[in-house]
Amino acid sequence: MQNKFARSSTIGRTDLGFSFPDLLVVLAALSLIAAIAVPLLIKNRARVRQAQCMNNLNQVNRAVLLYADESQGTLPVFSEQNKDPVWWFYKELIKGHAGLKDKSSAQDKLFACPDDRGYTDPIPFWRNSRFDFSSYVFNGVNLPGIPNLAGKKVNSVKEPTKTLLTMEWTAHGPLSWHSSRTGKKNAPFYNNAGSMCGFVDGSVKFTPIYYDGIDAAFTRDPIPGYDYRWSAE
Repeated sequence: MQNKFARSSTIGRTDLGFSFPDLLVVLAALSLIAAIAVPLLIKNRARVRQAQCMNNLNQVNRAVLLYADESQGTLPVFSEQNKDPVWWFYKELIKGHAGLKDKSSAQDKLFACPDDRGYTDPIPFWRNSRFDFSSYVFNGVNLPGIPNLAGKKVNSVKEPTKTLLTMEWTAHGPLSWHSSRTGKKNAPFYNNAGSMCGFVDGSVKFTPIYYDGIDAAFTRDPIPGYDYRWSAE
């Protein structure tokens, strides 16, 4: 009688437990779920970071236009006595219109792209005092022969929906912080690298940037087929 009871108890425990093959099936199922879920999670996080960058640049772009409104319609430019490059120190002129009053620093999160990994220096632009703690640059490279908007009147821009006003530093290369073909490497530059870009009409969008393989992208307007331009004419 005791042996019969013992056998019955053993059978019950076996029915309620997991066998080794069962465990393998569960592990395989969990691995499959992880294989599906992890890439989706990574993509979702990337979309969130890109959306944050777009929101940042939207506010920065608006601040530049507000600055122009209060400057007789004139876009940022420095006097000849100020030797700071206006294409990144423009921040000092417009940051008040973005709600910033203190000295520029890495705490200025509005000017920080979450995916910024720099490319000239081994730290992000927004952490770099040399670039006035900003991931975003103004279309104001006012060097000889370079198309730009420094000191231009907003109403003189012929195609405001296509003319760049502000953009991520990557557009100067170009390369991409958001959809890089070279992973986390910042070289080489390549054609159609995507950058977040703000336009004179106030719009902001993720834009492929033309690169001829020789000169930096900002040195010339793109060939036909691209939905942006650097020059006001």
